[in-house]
This record gives sequence, structure tokens and C-alpha cells, in this order.
Amino acid sequence: MKKILILVAAVLMGVASCADSKQAMTVTVTNPLALERTGEMVEVPMSDVVAKLKLADTAQIVVLDADGQQVPYQVTYDEKVIFPATVKANGTATYTIQPGAPEAFNVIACGKYYPERLDDLAWENDLVGFRAYGPALQARNERGFGYDLFTKYNTTEPILEALYAEELNPEKRAKIAELKKTDPKAAAELQRAISYHVDHGYGMDCYAVGPTLGCGTSALMEGDTIVYPYCYRTQEILDNGPLRFTVKLEFNPLVVRGDSGVVETRVISLDAGSYLNKAVISYTNLKETMPVATGLVLREPDGVTMADAANGYITYVDPTTDRSGGNGKIFVGAAFPAQVKDAKVVLFQEKEKKERGGADGHVLAVSEYEPGSEYTYYWGSAWDKAAIKTAEAWNEYMSQYAQKVRTPLTVAY
Repeated sequence: MKKILILVAAVLMGVASCADSKQAMTVTVTNPLALERTGEMVEVPMSDVVAKLKLADTAQIVVLDADGQQVPYQVTYDEKVIFPATVKANGTATYTIQPGAPEAFNVIACGKYYPERLDDLAWENDLVGFRAYGPALQARNERGFGYDLFTKYNTTEPILEALYAEELNPEKRAKIAELKKTDPKAAAELQRAISYHVDHGYGMDCYAVGPTLGCGTSALMEGDTIVYPYCYRTQEILDNGPLRFTVKLEFNPLVVRGDSGVVETRVISLDAGSYLNKAVISYTNLKETMPVATGLVLREPDGVTMADAANGYITYVDPTTDRSGGNGKIFVGAAFPAQVKDAKVVLFQEKEKKERGGADGHVLAVSEYEPGSEYTYYWGSAWDKAAIKTAEAWNEYMSQYAQKVRTPLTVAY
């Protein structure tokens, strides 16, 4: 009898195992390029996962790699399951999605709105940080048109909230104001101790934006004239980690070629493990096709640049705010999934140079924007005090990134 009971139990376990296996969704990721893809984010519609696994509304899922180990994932605001995949050159990799209790994942990509710092919107991942300027800055007539960036090294954890907390610490700021009256040297030392413009071992803000396109902002063009966007009007954080940060920014109306009330909307997302953000741009109330340019501000007329329209990327080696080299070099760039009409260096005439806060020009990638469409590109930065040390290494990264966004991973299940 005991043997029979054991046999019955084994059969029941086998049946249960078969039932569980039917609730597994196999995801095959294929890499069509002769480049290894490491940690690249894969997207699967949550609706397909629910339908395939016949999930209840409250059911949890896990994502497993080929070894059965859990892989971090996130369900995004637009109802996609995203997870990092690693696929060999011209290879495939298999992942499994099934019901289960997910492990706790570290938050890698995240951001925050800072009304206390003139409406900054700042975000980061394990490699880099960025910010867009808001309406309070514009109300003060400070001309910060483009994206700013924060360098980052020696950590993969979020640092921006701590940097802002120190920079804006009200007690320390009050102390600085007091010391300026009695001990300017001590005031300067305390200011330096709390400033995010100083590297305290994890990174800093040492990038100059001013009234330019900064680190990869896009703008419409009337002939050869850039129609500069100002600060965002409204912001809405859509995703806040652990693997993707997404924000929607809407801008004040512009008058473009006589079209009044042209409103720009940007959806910007940053994934874990990437130096580049994805930007999806659209313009409402625009009546005709116009050039749209993505730009990198130049702080040297003869700086190290790359403008490769055919292969879809532009780069620049920025000298940072410390021209002596104490802050190293910042690599900035943009990559384009669609064909670029033109890529070039455009230097300012002396009058415009003064209007642009002393900047020397831009590296521009110019495309065409059709009313009602979306303009998608990728932009970002790296720092030579972190992993990417040379312009050659940065250009290789950007060249490969452009190849990847033009030849994405394919997903089947």
C-alpha cells in the first residue's frame, strides 16, 4: 500500500508539473547583428503575458534566464514587461516568463522633480545623470535651453537625490550667507563642501548648457535658424524604476513659420545600463514639413567631433567647465534609428556667439519632421573618469549603438 501511495503521489506531482509548464511563456530573443548585445532591454506586451499565462489580475510573474535564475524586470506605464537580455553576436537567447513571486530588485533608473531647485527635473541610471530645466528657471529669465548632465562614477546606485539635498540644504545655505559677512574663506569652503559642482567621489555637474541645445536637445529649424525651445511647461513622470525612468514634458507654444501655438511634447526614457536616453518628439499645430535638428553644444571651435550622417550618429568631446582639465573630459553624443539628412559642425558668428553665452557652435544632425509624426532619437553622455576613457572608445560605442537601434533585437514567443 505504501508503494502505491508513493506512486500515486509521483503521478500527481507529474501532473502538477505539466500544469505548471503550460503556464510558462518562452521568449526567444534573436540578435541579427555581428555584435554581442549585453543587458539590452527587451519589451513584451503585458497583455500577451496575461493571455498566454491565463493570469488573474492579482497574479505575480517572474522572468527566468536559461539557467533558471530570476532576471530583474519592470512593467512600464504603457503596459510592457521589460527585462535586460544578453545575446551573442548573430545568436539567440531564451528567457521564460511564468507565475511566481519576484525577488526584490535594486532601483537603477529613477528620477525626481525638484520644485525647490527652480523646477529641475533630474534623472539617472547606474552610469549617468541628466536634467531638464523647468518653468521657475524660465520665469527668472535664465536662458537654459538644452539638456544638462551629471557625471557619475565609483557607484551604480542613485546619487542625485543626495547631491540635491546637500546643494539645497537650508541650514548650510543660511550658514554660508552668515559666514560671507564675517569669514568669506570659511563660507567658500562650506559652499564647496555641499556643491554638486564639485566632485566628492561619485560625480558632479561640470557641464555648461546656457542658451544652446546642450547635450542633445532637438529643435525645429527655419532655414538655417534654430527655433530654440525654452524650459518645459509641464512634467509627468511615467516610469520610475527599477529598470526604466520615463518622463513626459510639454513645452510652451512657439510661433513657427507663422503657425501660432506650435506645442512640443517629449517623452524621454532612460534604461539601466545605457549611456543614452530615448527621446520621442512630436509637435502639434504644425502645418508643414520642417527640418528638425539635434544638437551638441561646442565649447571649442576646433573640438574633437564626429558627424556621421550615413551611420547615424554625432559626437563631441566636451572640455567641461574646468578648462584646465581638472574635471576630465565629457563625451556627448546622439544616435538616430532613421536616416539622417545631414550631419555637420556649425560654428557661430561672433554676434551669435555672444548671444549663446560664449559657446562656439553645435554639432548638428538634421532630419525632416512631418506634421502628425514622431521624431525618435537617442542622446546622452559618458565621462573619462569612469569606464569610457577615450574619444575613440566613445565613437565606437556610439557607432555600435546606432547599429543596434537601426537593427533591433527581435522577440518571439
